[in-house]
Amino acid sequence: MTDWDATRYHRVSEPQFDWGQRVIARLKPAAGERILDLGCGTGRLTQEILRAAGDGGRTRVIGLDRSGAMLAVARADAGTPPGIGYVQADGAALPFTGAFDAVFSAATLHWIHDHPAVFRSVATALDRGGRFVAQCGGKGNLQHMLEHATAIMADAPYREHFAGWRDPWNFADAETTAARLQAAGLTGIETWLEEAPVDLATGERYADFVSVVCIRHHLDRLPLPLRAPFTEALTARAAADARPYTLDYWRLNITARKPPA
Repeated sequence: MTDWDATRYHRVSEPQFDWGQRVIARLKPAAGERILDLGCGTGRLTQEILRAAGDGGRTRVIGLDRSGAMLAVARADAGTPPGIGYVQADGAALPFTGAFDAVFSAATLHWIHDHPAVFRSVATALDRGGRFVAQCGGKGNLQHMLEHATAIMADAPYREHFAGWRDPWNFADAETTAARLQAAGLTGIETWLEEAPVDLATGERYADFVSVVCIRHHLDRLPLPLRAPFTEALTARAAADARPYTLDYWRLNITARKPPA
């Protein structure tokens, strides 16, 4: 599997940035806290967490991601302020123990199949009394768009390239997520789904966005000459939707805490 096209993602990911800003508002970063941004991507929200703390340099925020391409863009940002560091690691196997007052995550957890492992890892990384505030794709996320993609995958000349296809995401429901958080030893658990459609307005914007964010795993399965036609076929179906070029996003919100003792 190829890595993210991080430069393009940085350019098109306004919906993820906007959702993340609302998660930061729930996080309420405090001066002097140690905060982990799990799945930091290109670091835009990592910087926003530090700004929200507003403490003149005492807060420490670590951005963590599996993607070397994402971290390369984050590290290359000349505007990155002191107080931020970046680590490449797996979100389901965090290399920390009792190191953070808070773990933040936005638009990441649905890319990790093993949610129980993620939540156990988060619980281990948190200090006593630390909080976990996150949002990711949840049950029903992109269902309509993915139905379009599945129909195209079944057509020639694409069909032969999707033998053994496995969905690369885990869009969990709120109830299952709450049970997994509790099993990981976390308390004060709140989980809920939120509808968050994204209107991309034009076919050009739709094709640009979905090819980077939504169907990159599909495109990875195809030879280069078939990638643009696949995206064009998906865009044509989106044009005929009742709400053209609108992605049916559903967000799963998570709040939990590690017991103080």
